[in-house]
Amino acid sequence: MHAGLTRLLTWPLAALWVWGLAWALAWALRAAGAPLWACLGLPTALGALAALWPVVAGTVWRQLWVAGGFPLSVLALGQGTGVAAVWWLLPLAVLLLAYPLRAWRDAPVFPTPRGALRELARQAPLRTPTGRVHDAGCGMGDGLIELHAAYPQARLTGVEWSWLWRTVAALRCRFAQVRQGDMWAEDWGDCELVYLFQRPETMPRALAKARAEMRTGTWLVSLAFEAVDAQGRPVPAHARLHLPGGRAVWVYRMGPARRR
Repeated sequence: MHAGLTRLLTWPLAALWVWGLAWALAWALRAAGAPLWACLGLPTALGALAALWPVVAGTVWRQLWVAGGFPLSVLALGQGTGVAAVWWLLPLAVLLLAYPLRAWRDAPVFPTPRGALRELARQAPLRTPTGRVHDAGCGMGDGLIELHAAYPQARLTGVEWSWLWRTVAALRCRFAQVRQGDMWAEDWGDCELVYLFQRPETMPRALAKARAEMRTGTWLVSLAFEAVDAQGRPVPAHARLHLPGGRAVWVYRMGPARRR
């Protein structure tokens, strides 16, 4: 992203831009004679959707501030009278569809940057080119797109807890098998490579699952966060791919099976 645009979207300027755009849309709709529910509901939906863009928000609390700024300011100014309560609940329903409460324990939907996995196939070659490459928590499918570019012959699969993002990913990634479900309940035993973009708090669980289920010589790949064990000790990586902005892709080769 251009440096100037990045500065304009730096927090909290990003929230101010979204709130300003929401109010501009509300005034434009009002001037056009739109019904009150549209003047209030559509700008609220705009804020909720903008909050899902990592560049604008980034964390759950910032997402809530971005999404809630317009409706809270409307209520504070007393402008929301006369509109049915259901129209205020629709944007919240969209947000909960995108982020089911159970999914908040894992990472929110942050897209894999374009080109982030460009060098992955060189560092983590598959033993079988047509083997299974799995995106654990595939969100909107950005990781699957990058994995497909890196391993064009592989059998790509993805799992996502949110029905909304699972649908989006399936539409964007016709080359992959994407299903709705719990990433932690998915069996990684037949995977040649598992890719994930989690939080630091969930990395010990991911590492333990990979060690218990994956075969010797397969790969665990993590964007942004290195793998640590249950005691919080970093695990030596096979490779580390450096990305712009200080991020990295951590590549781990699985050792002898640790099945119990």
